[in-house]
Amino acid sequence: MRQSMKNKERMGIPRVKMNELDAEYRSRCSEEVNLGLTAAQAMREAQRCIDCQSPSCIEGCPVNINIPSFVKNIERGDFAEAAKILKEANALPAVCGRVCPQEKQCECKCIHLKTNKEAVAIGYLERFAADCERESGTMSVPELAANNGIRIAVVGSGPAGLSFAGDMAKRGYEVTVFEALHEIGGVLKYGIPEFRLPNHIVDVEIETLKKMGVRFVVNCIVGKAIGYRELLQEGYKGIFVASGAGLPNFMGIPGENLIGVMSSNEYLTRVNLMHAGGEDSDTPVLKGKHVAVIGGGNTAMDSVRTARRLGAERAMIVYRRSEEEMPARIEEVKHAKEEGIEFMTLHNPVAYIGDADGHVVGMRVQQMELGEPDASGRRRPVPVKDALVEIDVDEVIVSVGVSPNPLIPKAFEGLDISRWGTIIVDEDTMRSSLNEVYAGGDIVRGGATVILAMGDGRKAAAAMHEQLQ
Repeated sequence: MRQSMKNKERMGIPRVKMNELDAEYRSRCSEEVNLGLTAAQAMREAQRCIDCQSPSCIEGCPVNINIPSFVKNIERGDFAEAAKILKEANALPAVCGRVCPQEKQCECKCIHLKTNKEAVAIGYLERFAADCERESGTMSVPELAANNGIRIAVVGSGPAGLSFAGDMAKRGYEVTVFEALHEIGGVLKYGIPEFRLPNHIVDVEIETLKKMGVRFVVNCIVGKAIGYRELLQEGYKGIFVASGAGLPNFMGIPGENLIGVMSSNEYLTRVNLMHAGGEDSDTPVLKGKHVAVIGGGNTAMDSVRTARRLGAERAMIVYRRSEEEMPARIEEVKHAKEEGIEFMTLHNPVAYIGDADGHVVGMRVQQMELGEPDASGRRRPVPVKDALVEIDVDEVIVSVGVSPNPLIPKAFEGLDISRWGTIIVDEDTMRSSLNEVYAGGDIVRGGATVILAMGDGRKAAAAMHEQLQ
């Protein structure tokens, strides 16, 4: 079939559209919004790939998936082989196919863009291949080297830790992952709602790692239950720190201690991991009717769309820059708008207002305008004189970034730490100032996408393996 089509024909095929749940229906439930592609849709989309001699899409992938190879296999209908190729480089293909910003990574390198065409839907195809394998009931396990008897510890079971663990297991190491919470998956479980990433998808990917010999220890806080020296004494020859950045940032404005004002970290963790949205929850979360989420990233979108699903009559995003500068994925913004979310851009809260009982009942918001670019390259938001407005709210969720938890840096004596609390590493190897300790993900970057964290894990695994050999 490939030989019968010329490149001009391939590039003339329009990009596939993702099948989605109806917006009105999905805004009242936790079912996954994106439904995936049919086999016919996937094979047709795969035909759009023209087999570049120097595929730049691979350069855009932080974990270096052989993208043309897995796409070709989808086109010829060999979905199992496509999934196998994905797993050679990616421990979590079904996850990445759902939550990675492909439009800013592999897809933004697609040659189609040079001719004003839409990029090949690499992310949709990755999800399709991974889902096909799972639904077939025959999950493949990557080829493993012989057990070398060397013990490796991983701190944190988020995307960086899982990626690292998978690569080290392939190389024959005995890997143990220590997780502070009661469920494995880190931010994949507590930070991303089920309507975007169902928990059972994460569980299946983790099960593959278990079949590869990776051992998981939950409810274990490294730095408290066990320390750096104890890990070395127990025979671990290498440690990869992937503890994330779970310390929420606030804005330092009046009223942040009012009842009903919380961080997106707390809100999403309680809903996603502790099921606080349920009627019979032991730790119920406030279900506001007029909810404001402060911020413009993916976490803000997850929070405001969760509030809508928990019954908010009015749910809004309040963001100090314009919509064009929002860091959230275009798809997430689109989904939010379809679900009735309001967008109050170029506005910034300056105070929260409480009632006599200490509950938030409103917020004072400053209108902004864009000035000169700042260090990030984006135009700096500046206040518009005398342009203040008060809005009635009964719940505020603050999503303005996170910082690393200081527990690990303090517990690992001799570790070089930046002024932001992140672990300083060599960018080529992810190795820290301690000989046995490598690190990656948010604990190094301060904030990263799932796939960038996984890229750190892969890079650290290759470097640690080289050192230990």
